[in-house]
Amino acid sequence: MIMQKLREFMYGRYGTDQLSLALVAGGFVFYVLYVFTRSRLLYLISLVLYGIAIFRTLSKNHAKRRAENQKFMTFWYKAKNWWVGLRADFEERKTYKRFKCPKCGQKIRIPRGRGKVEIRCPKCSERFVKKV
Repeated sequence: MIMQKLREFMYGRYGTDQLSLALVAGGFVFYVLYVFTRSRLLYLISLVLYGIAIFRTLSKNHAKRRAENQKFMTFWYKAKNWWVGLRADFEERKTYKRFKCPKCGQKIRIPRGRGKVEIRCPKCSERFVKKV
């Protein structure tokens, strides 16, 4: 009976997506920080994030919520790839040296210990000399 009423209430509403879940996670982080610091500002931020997540979940404007989620996912994908690349650079720092092409900005990975080498960019064919 209660589940049926809940289904009827949620019919036509947007529901949860990645942005809503991220807002809830952010609200939880700010609430935990509030517990340790007792800063009312952190508590207020957590409440606002929870409120936005609830608003998005109960919204009936599917197109707008979908567009917001798409923007968030684009940002999240870029941030995640940046972190993965930074981590790969750190793990390979002893065996490879990375350079950026001066013309197009393409990253190029060269094995260490080869002295001075002429590097050809695979993207734009620019040639430049660097010490590895």
